[in-house]
Amino acid sequence: YISPSETADFRMRIFNADGSEAKMCGNGIRCVGKYVYDKGYTYKTSLTIETLSGIKTLVLNVENGRVTGASVGMGRGIVGDELDLDAATGIPVSVGNPHFVVFTDDAEKVPVGTVGPLIEKNDAFPDGVNVEFVEVLGENRLRMRVWERGSGITLACGTGACAASVAAVSRGICRAGEPITVVLDGGELEITVSFDLSITMKGPAETVYEGEAEI
Repeated sequence: YISPSETADFRMRIFNADGSEAKMCGNGIRCVGKYVYDKGYTYKTSLTIETLSGIKTLVLNVENGRVTGASVGMGRGIVGDELDLDAATGIPVSVGNPHFVVFTDDAEKVPVGTVGPLIEKNDAFPDGVNVEFVEVLGENRLRMRVWERGSGITLACGTGACAASVAAVSRGICRAGEPITVVLDGGELEITVSFDLSITMKGPAETVYEGEAEI
């Protein structure tokens, strides 16, 4: 949902498949930027969006009067100590919402639908957690599959890509201050993690369909 905000240009709310409200959605916020610009609610190409995890800043990429993508200042990542759970060993990362990043030799072979829910509901995460399974493809290039808290397997997760990149930088797997390409089932995102773990996410935004709902 997009609504007015007293502290930013717009306010965003997002709900998971199970009806729970998410604090933030990295892919969704780019779509919000595209919607408000393409529909004429704003002519600004730099926007602030109020979310439950704070105010985020978007810089819109506009071509021929339409938004094709956006860069989003996602705030700073917070990395916890590695946890050895029964289902997997991974790294807790907060990017405004909670994530658990598991590095693996082959992301395609991970039974995400089995392992993901076991970690999401683990006692270590009383409010649940998003789970990323990450394979290192090369220098600053990661392959990621995701189990999202409240939604299950999804094609992509913007905050998850940010969390995976923060974990990779904190462990010396990827370089800080340089773009990291995260390959997801739904496409690719470009994540840059600075030396203080501040995150910038860059990715596309496309109109898929339009409809009307009676509320």
